[in-house]
Amino acid sequence: MAQDFLDAPAPERAEGADEDARRRFDRAVSPLRPALHAHCYRMLGSVHDADDALQNALLRAWTAFDRFEGRSSLRTWLYTVATRTCLDAAQARGRRALPIDLGPATTEPTAYAVPDTEIEWLTPYPDPAASAQRTEHIELAFVATLQRLSGNERAALLLVDVLGFSAADAASAMRTSTASIHSALARGRRRVAKHNAPPDQPVQPQPSRATLALAHRFAEALATSDLRAFIDLLAPDVTWQMPPLVEWYAGSDAVAAFAHAVPMTLCPSWRTLVTTANGQVAVAFYIGEHADQPHQPWSLTLLDVTDGAISGITSFLDPGLFARLDLPSSLG
Repeated sequence: MAQDFLDAPAPERAEGADEDARRRFDRAVSPLRPALHAHCYRMLGSVHDADDALQNALLRAWTAFDRFEGRSSLRTWLYTVATRTCLDAAQARGRRALPIDLGPATTEPTAYAVPDTEIEWLTPYPDPAASAQRTEHIELAFVATLQRLSGNERAALLLVDVLGFSAADAASAMRTSTASIHSALARGRRRVAKHNAPPDQPVQPQPSRATLALAHRFAEALATSDLRAFIDLLAPDVTWQMPPLVEWYAGSDAVAAFAHAVPMTLCPSWRTLVTTANGQVAVAFYIGEHADQPHQPWSLTLLDVTDGAISGITSFLDPGLFARLDLPSSLG
């Protein structure tokens, strides 16, 4: 059972005790930090918001650490602190979105769309360096679907279906009743099932060789303006969205028309790097004025692959993401 002293004032610590206590706290928390960060990302839909939320949660946990009595496991207690912190942040900021959430698809290619900086956009999430440490359930479609839920539905679904909490522990973490948790779970599960696989299904492994090869062909087709090769990679119902642009395209014809009109025609020179983000294959695009000049970050494009074809393209037009995902600052 989670403990409810998190918001109580901290007693004064004995002089000289903080250093030893801080070392014990850091040792206890360190193994759980990556998973806690991923939980904050799933709750908030932004890697930057997850950074802030985890920092605030650990500060709250440290303040209360000397009063932690072990009535629950440390893991349960830390997730309780992180969940409450994220619920407060979500209530203050609102939900993150993708263009497909905001309106109908664009019917004609738009070459000079204006970024909408007033919208809180969903952001991608960096994969850990070692695939064996990969955090589960950070796929972009799943996280995007979570943002459509209320804060309580989101938290209940993640605590019970992803993290394995009992309904009683989830109720304690969220300061509500077990009946309320079951109700929030039922609503959340119905909405998630409409959009993607339930969160209790096994996480897919890292992208296969075939999927990586598909990403290389996608990158090459755009970089070389090979429209026929590009079309051959697409599923009939493919979508392409590009936050912070609100315009998005649906269907292989519309997606191909946009690719031909904008990146293949208007962009002078591309360099590409196939990578991963959110546990799925991605392509980092760099743009340059000429082929023999340095190319600067342009977009990080995540690919959804279904039955060997590209079914979803999400291009994050934010060069600032490259450093956060440990991608090179330029390509020659």
